[in-house]
Amino acid sequence: MAPPLKIKIQLYCGPEIAMGPGKADLLDAIRAHGSISAAGRAMGMSYRRTWLLVDAMNRCWREKLVDTVPGGGRERGAHVTPTGEKILAGYRAMQAAATGAAQPTVPALIDLLRDEPLTPDGAPS
Repeated sequence: MAPPLKIKIQLYCGPEIAMGPGKADLLDAIRAHGSISAAGRAMGMSYRRTWLLVDAMNRCWREKLVDTVPGGGRERGAHVTPTGEKILAGYRAMQAAATGAAQPTVPALIDLLRDEPLTPDGAPS
């Protein structure tokens, strides 16, 4: 069982989330599948949602994170750009650092945590 800890780091560009855990996972999936639509399918996302996330990332950063090549040639599809790779690596490093910084505190908090929350009336669930 995974520890009950989730650290969610989000970088903003104005009101838009420029990078967060879901967008980082999407970049990993694009790298693995070579296609935005295939990456979305692998993550259980609609085609529209996947494209909107890629569009948001590409609009928020000074350089594109994902580039596409239409057509039927060998180089067609999508790929994470060098800038995208750099941002993804930096984001993953931040996640690891934040998780590592929190780890010494987690056991003491888990000792005080119930296995399940009480119901609204205060009874065990």
